[in-house]
This record gives sequence, C-alpha cells and structure tokens, in this order.
Amino acid sequence: QVQLVESGGGLVQAGGSLRLSCAASGSIFRTHAMGWYRQAPGKEREYVAGLSSGGTTYYADSVKGRFTISRDNAKNTLYLQMNSLKPEDTAMYYCAVKPRLSDRVIYWGQGTQVTVSS
Repeated sequence: QVQLVESGGGLVQAGGSLRLSCAASGSIFRTHAMGWYRQAPGKEREYVAGLSSGGTTYYADSVKGRFTISRDNAKNTLYLQMNSLKPEDTAMYYCAVKPRLSDRVIYWGQGTQVTVSS
C-alpha cells in the first residue's frame, strides 16, 4: 500500500508563491509517474501537472509558466512550486501516483488546501 502525504498549502495573496510537498512511502515512487491535481468547490478535479519516472513533464495550460513540478527520489518526495498565484488557483490540491503520465491515478493523497486572496 502506498501512502501519500501532502503539505505546504495555506493562504497567500495574489501574486505570491507556495511550494507543495508530497511525501510518498514505498518504492513505487521511483518507477511511476507522479502528479498534482486540484479541485475547487463545485468544479471537477483538474489535472494540473505530472512528472514521469523518466523526467517528462505535463502542465495544464492554466498553470504553464507559473508552476513547476519536481521530485527528489532520494527523499521520495514530489514538489509543486507555484508562483504568480491567482485567485482562480484556489482549490484543494492532491498528490497522485499513476503508472504513466496519461494513465489513470492509482493512489491519491488526502489533499492540502491552497487559498489565494485577491
């Protein structure tokens, strides 16, 4: 069983930055793709960013140029650096594991709340 624990969410003003972290248990971290999803109230869950085990990245158009996904395999930790935050980035952010970038998620974290004030 894989456990994913997110941290780093909080309240920030528009234009500010936050860095989310996701600590993963187990060896699956190094062999699978990892990703960040978000869900705002009343909206569907959105695939925000992904990172394959080989280093290929995916970003949603809404975050390109502002968010950066990275991983530290030695620490089994996934990161999401979020810069130039906008009020529309407000959501619950979830860490996820999937076999490949385009596959369905097989493990979810519990989520961390990001709130951007205008």
